[in-house]
Amino acid sequence: MNRHVHHFLSLAGCTALLSIITPATANEGMWMPHQVKEIGAALKADGLALSPEQLSRLDAAPLNAIVSLGGCSAAFLSPEGLVATNHHCVQGSIQYNSGEGRDYLTNGFLAKDLGEELPAAPGSRIYVIEDLRDVTSAMMRGVTPRMDGLARYEKLDANRKALISTCEKQPNRRCDVRPYYGGASYYLQQQLEIQDVRLVYAPAEGIGNFGGETDNWMWPRHTGDFGFYRAYVGPDGSSKPFAKENIPYQPKSWLRIASEGVKEGDFVMVAGFPGTTNRLRTADEVLFNFEEYEPLWQRLLSDYATQIDKVTAGDREAQIRYASILAGAENYEKKLAGDLVGADAIRLDQRKQAEEKAFRDWVAADATRQSRYSADIAALDAVVAENNKASLTGLRTSLLNRAQLLGAARTLYRWAKEQEKPNAQRESGYQERDRTSVTDRLRQIERRFLPNIDRQLFEAALTEYRQLDAADRDAKVEAALEQIGFDRLYAETKLADTATRLGWLDKPASAFEASDDPFIKLAIALYEGDMESERAAKARSGRTQAARTGYMDAFLAYKRSAGMPVYPDANSSLRLTWGKVMGKERDGQIWTAFTTAEGLLAKQTGKGEFNAPQAVIDAIKAKDYGPYVAPALGTLPVDFMSNVDITNGNSGSSTLNARGEFVGLAFDGTLEGVISDWAYVAERNRTIHVDSRFMLWTMDKIDGAHRLLKEMGVTPAAQR
Repeated sequence: MNRHVHHFLSLAGCTALLSIITPATANEGMWMPHQVKEIGAALKADGLALSPEQLSRLDAAPLNAIVSLGGCSAAFLSPEGLVATNHHCVQGSIQYNSGEGRDYLTNGFLAKDLGEELPAAPGSRIYVIEDLRDVTSAMMRGVTPRMDGLARYEKLDANRKALISTCEKQPNRRCDVRPYYGGASYYLQQQLEIQDVRLVYAPAEGIGNFGGETDNWMWPRHTGDFGFYRAYVGPDGSSKPFAKENIPYQPKSWLRIASEGVKEGDFVMVAGFPGTTNRLRTADEVLFNFEEYEPLWQRLLSDYATQIDKVTAGDREAQIRYASILAGAENYEKKLAGDLVGADAIRLDQRKQAEEKAFRDWVAADATRQSRYSADIAALDAVVAENNKASLTGLRTSLLNRAQLLGAARTLYRWAKEQEKPNAQRESGYQERDRTSVTDRLRQIERRFLPNIDRQLFEAALTEYRQLDAADRDAKVEAALEQIGFDRLYAETKLADTATRLGWLDKPASAFEASDDPFIKLAIALYEGDMESERAAKARSGRTQAARTGYMDAFLAYKRSAGMPVYPDANSSLRLTWGKVMGKERDGQIWTAFTTAEGLLAKQTGKGEFNAPQAVIDAIKAKDYGPYVAPALGTLPVDFMSNVDITNGNSGSSTLNARGEFVGLAFDGTLEGVISDWAYVAERNRTIHVDSRFMLWTMDKIDGAHRLLKEMGVTPAAQR
C-alpha cells in the first residue's frame, strides 16, 4: 500500500482514532502496551499465565522480541537474529532474488549456511521497538486556535520534525510521531533500524501460498504462510548496510517455541504493528466510503490485476517481475470486496447513524457541553465534505504512478527541489534521513519493470485518469503527453538504467529542467499541480486536525461518562490483542478451529494454486508427521482460527500462548470479518494463523531446514 508523505496528519484528519471496549468483552481492541493495566484483569480471566505487567514492558520478553518490517510484523526466534514472518511478507525478496534458472517463487529458497543467505529486496528493514513515549505537549507547542489550517499543519509538522531529529541523533535509530485519539495526544515511537536484512528460508509457493487467490480471505485454509529473514549488523554491533563482514544481530530477547501447540479453547495473544482501523468515522464519512470511495477503489484494483495477468500471460520472466505487484493488488481488492459486503450485512450505515445520534444528543442535552463542543462538531462536518471530494480525485490521480519510471522521475525531481531548502524545512520523505529509503525504492525498479508491460499498464491508467472532470485534470500533463508521445516516452528515456536513475539523486533541479528525458519532462509538467494539490491537502489536514481533536475530546467524555475505557485506533504502532482458539458457525456451515494435512491433500489438484510439492503429498499419504501431531486432532494441524482482533500490518505477527511462547503466525482474516476495520462484530471477526507445528514439520520433514530448527531450540525428529 502506498503511504502519503503526510501520513501522520492524514491519520489525524481523515480517520477515526478511537474505539471503545469494556474489559469484559476481552477480544475487541488493539491495545497499547501501557494500557495493559486497564485490561490486566480481563487478560488473567481469559487465561494469561504471565503477569500482565510483563506485557507492558518494552525492555523485556515477549514485547522486545517483536519487530516491524515496515508494513508487516515479525519476531526474533533465535539469539542469532533469525526473524519469522509471513511468506507473503518476504515475497518481495523472493521475487527480487528470482530470475532465469533460479525460480525461488515456485521452488522456495533455503540457505544451507550463513554464507548462502541472500540480501533482501532493497528497502527491506527490521525495526526493533525500544520506546513509545507521550510527546503531546511538545507537539502542541505554539499551536493556537487562531491559526488557519495551513499554519496549524506547518506548526505541527515542524514540531514533529524537531522531535524526530532529536530522537535520531542517537545512531541507527528510526523514530516517528503518530497521533492518537484524533490528535488529542501524540506518541513518539523509537526503533533500532537494522539495514542488513537477508532472506534465509521460504518454502515453495505450493506451501507458502497454497490456495493462492482462490483461498485468500477464506476458511478452511491450508496455507503455510511463513518465511524467515535474518538481521545482520557490523562487527562492532552497529547497524550498517549489507557487507560480507557483517555478523548476525544478537537480540536482547527472542521467543521460545512452545513444546506443545494450542488446542481449541486455548488463550492466545498477538503482538505486532497493525496499520489502520476506522472504527469511529462520522456517519457521513462511512456513507461516502461505502457508497463511492471503496467501490471505485475495488474496481480499479480488480481491473489492474486483470491487466497485469493479461499483459504478462505466457511470459514467465514478466510474471516473476510483476508477481509482488500483482499479489498486492489482488489481496487488497478482495479485502475491499469483503468490506463492501460486510458493511451491507451489518447495516453499518444505520449503526453509525444511530451511534452518532446518541453521541450528538448527549452533547446537545447540556448547555456547557454544547458551548464547548458544538463548533468543533460543525467544523468537522464541513471539512469532511471537502476531504471526501478530494479523496476521489486523489485516487484517480495516483494511478499515474503506475508508470514506474514516471513515479521515479517525480520522486527525483521533488528530491532535487527539496534539496534547495535547509534539511529541517524539507518535506517529510525528502530529508537526509530518507535518502537511503528513496534510493532503495529507486533500485527496486530494476527487478520489477519491463518497458512493454509498463507502457500497457500506463495507458490503462491514463484511461481512468481521464474519467476525472476536466477541472480536476492537469492540462499541462495532457499537453506534455501529446507533445512527447508514447513511443518517445519509452524509447528515449534513460531512467530504465539503474545507475542512471540513481545518478539523478545528486543533480540540481536546473539539470532536470534542462533534460530531454521524456519521463523527466513529464514529471516537471506534473510538479506545479502536485504542489497546488499538496498545499490544499495540508490546509484541509490542519483544519481537520483541529476539528477532529475537539470532536474526539467530546466523544471521550461521552464514553467515560458511561464508565467505558477506551483504546486508540490502529496506526502502525505496537499493539497487543488477545482471544481464544475457536471456530464458528455460519448458516449451514460449521467452521472447525483447525485445518489438517488431510484437508490439504483433499484440495490438491497438482495444478495452479493447489499444487503442493510432491514431497508434501508423499509425506501426508504416508502420515509421516513425526512429533508434530496435535493430540486432540490425531493428525498434523496446518492452520487454526481465533477471535483475536487484527488488521493489515499484523501480517507476520507472532501468535503466543498463555506463557508468551511462540505457537504460530497470524496471516489472514475471513472476508466476512474484514468489516471489523470499521466496526468490530464479535460473531463475524476471526483471524487465521499458520500453526507452528506445520511450520516445524515443513522445515524438518520437507525442506531439511535442520540448522534453523536447532538454532531455534528445536530438535529435528530424526535426532529425538
